[in-house]
Amino acid sequence: MSNRDEILARAQKALQASDFAGGLALVEPLVAADPADGDALYMAAVAARYLKRYPEAERHLAALHAAMPEYGRAWQEAGHLARARGDNAAAVAAYGRAARFNPALEASWRALAELETAAGHSAQAQAASAQAQRIAQLPRELVAVTHHLHEGRLLRAEEICRHFLRANPKNVEGMRLLAQIGIKLGILDDAEFLLDSAKTFEPDNVQVRLDYIDALRRRQKFETARGEAEALYARDPENPLFQSHLAIESMQTGDYDQAFTLFDAILEKLPDDPATLTSRGHALKTTGAQEDAVASYRAAVAAKPDHGDAWYALANLKTYRFEDGEIARMRAEVERADLAFMDRVHLSFALGKALEDRGEYEESFAQYERGNDLKRAQTRYSADAMSAELAKQKTECTPELFERHAGAGHAASDPIFILGLPRAGSTLLEQILASHSQIDGTLELPNILALAHRLRGRKAGQSRYPEILHNLTAEQLTAFGAKFIEDTRIHRQDAPFFIDKMPNNFRHIGLIHLILPNAKIIDARRAPMDCCFSGFKQLFAEGQEFTYGLTEIGRYYADYVDLMDQWDTVLPGKVLRVQHEDVLDDLEGQTRRMLDYLGLPFEEQCLAFHKTERAVRTASSEQVRQPINRSGQDAWKPYDPWLGPLREALGNLAGPVSAS
Repeated sequence: MSNRDEILARAQKALQASDFAGGLALVEPLVAADPADGDALYMAAVAARYLKRYPEAERHLAALHAAMPEYGRAWQEAGHLARARGDNAAAVAAYGRAARFNPALEASWRALAELETAAGHSAQAQAASAQAQRIAQLPRELVAVTHHLHEGRLLRAEEICRHFLRANPKNVEGMRLLAQIGIKLGILDDAEFLLDSAKTFEPDNVQVRLDYIDALRRRQKFETARGEAEALYARDPENPLFQSHLAIESMQTGDYDQAFTLFDAILEKLPDDPATLTSRGHALKTTGAQEDAVASYRAAVAAKPDHGDAWYALANLKTYRFEDGEIARMRAEVERADLAFMDRVHLSFALGKALEDRGEYEESFAQYERGNDLKRAQTRYSADAMSAELAKQKTECTPELFERHAGAGHAASDPIFILGLPRAGSTLLEQILASHSQIDGTLELPNILALAHRLRGRKAGQSRYPEILHNLTAEQLTAFGAKFIEDTRIHRQDAPFFIDKMPNNFRHIGLIHLILPNAKIIDARRAPMDCCFSGFKQLFAEGQEFTYGLTEIGRYYADYVDLMDQWDTVLPGKVLRVQHEDVLDDLEGQTRRMLDYLGLPFEEQCLAFHKTERAVRTASSEQVRQPINRSGQDAWKPYDPWLGPLREALGNLAGPVSAS
């Protein structure tokens, strides 16, 4: 046990013994040494509250919220503090956040029930009381699992949950929680199996069925997910929740007519529902109806001015320009002390884009930085851990490995992997190639990442991947390749070739080559400063945690270049590198070069890619519907005064400092 851990343990005992002054004295030096030490800040806040040193407790909680914005216990403590000060409205808001970030916090639900009862809100009080009772009736092991799950200790949560299920193999809540852990760890096939089994045991458990739909969607089993959503909808066709889920799953299967019909039905009952208006906007955007999408997003923010998701959706169109009044409204909302965490994140990124378009670069950068700081605190991404993970690929994926497995793997030549970093131009390359009669564009498919997760194994801190690649048999490699082809068939139309555009697959080129030796791989690369700053400006729906900091994204780009050099060395000629700037300079030449690499004849429609009608779900969806342009080139230059950390992380890759 480290010295810090010993101090925290002593402080915990002091608080349990009601020695609040002693506990506070123990943790104060830890807070001074590390102002973002969540454990020390939490104990300091609790001790200060009991000592009635309320301003001090509030300072500790503010620092704790900044360091761990979705830590439920911190918000529960904020509720206790507000209640001690007699501010019941603030207490209700804090307890509500606590329960949202960690639904197993029984004290928060009980406090909500008491406060809502006192305020005469009987329905809310009954709902909170029911949640408190549900938690009280859960096995203590599952309460502990829920705490660990929602506080980021996934491996510990998994360990406890598996131990519980060995003794209680048909406990549906245990199965559901283990599936949630699996989803967070990327082990989606296990999650699907668990939820399918849980659904069999309790077919009327709506939460299990909703979780099952979510798992199926994440596995991109869109038809099956839609079938499950239709079954829920058939139970109660007037239920807006069921209507919404069926609308979303209909979108995923390309049935936008049904999606729009369902969205309209919801809006007839709930005309100002911001979530539905935003989802409808996403559907309109995906189908290319940009004006209607804008109208739907604007209706959402008119109904709920702090609905950050819709504000960011407008910014994320890339082509939308905010009016002065809209910017003033966003500025007012983002400064609200009671603004929800993700609304603040969304609004910060949206304001960054709005101010960039006006040429107000200093304030624009401040907003982008604020949004990134919030997301980085939420994700707790470690650049050191990622560098170590990528370095293992270099160590293990040697020429000897590929020589030993020569001739193994599935012989299919169907897949075309376009990979690299997000915001590097991969969507443009996909749109060009998917315009070819012999190539299907699909999605960013999770299959390779899921296989890599599975190969890691499940022992805490003992990943077997990529070392395990040395021990796989020819039969296993062939089976993995065949499974990839079979599992991705659902996304294809009738073309002989198809694209998997998951950018992070660059980490696993060795695995791809071993299981699919005839697959083609295209590295979509963009100038470092352009690529990194574009990623820094982008708020991703999920994943891509390395983008939320200039140092982090610069290191990731440098590690990516280093690893791609390794692939070029050990698998010479395997990867075709396509530089984004070369495509801008010579669209036809680079298109012919890609098609030559793929062994396909040139087709003129590839040059008219912006006229190809297909649903595009990435952040570049509007840009690839326009003729080729240079609007994103050198977009970092006005921000150069603030990009020192990025330059330092990139090193020689950053190039010369631009002239002021």
